[in-house]
Amino acid sequence: MDRKKLFKTLALVIILIFFADFAAHKLHWYSSIWYFDMLMHFLGGFWAGLVLIWLLPARSRFFVYKILFGILLVGILWEIFQILVNSAIAQNPFDALDSTSDIFFDLAGGALAVLYFSKKIMLSGSNEVE
Repeated sequence: MDRKKLFKTLALVIILIFFADFAAHKLHWYSSIWYFDMLMHFLGGFWAGLVLIWLLPARSRFFVYKILFGILLVGILWEIFQILVNSAIAQNPFDALDSTSDIFFDLAGGALAVLYFSKKIMLSGSNEVE
């Protein structure tokens, strides 16, 4: 798979996430659409997975596990950040179910990125990002 195409996909996904988040804050979608946060975590996990695919060599051993572990790490760090901000600024209590759900959707998005990458590899006949 071509690294330039993957980079363009990364750019498009992050632009989509930026505009969706911007619209969500202006239109109060996070509070009015109950599943919108799940969609954003899924997209964030997909984007993080593509970034890790772009950064890590595809021929490395345990490639998929490294990608999923990286997404898990990013998701946990993001949840810690949210907890700290919510407790310090918004005074919202910690919600373990919400954090668990967010991490699950981060991983689901990352798993889709791995499947997307695998499909591109099979179609191109190559075994790494060129």
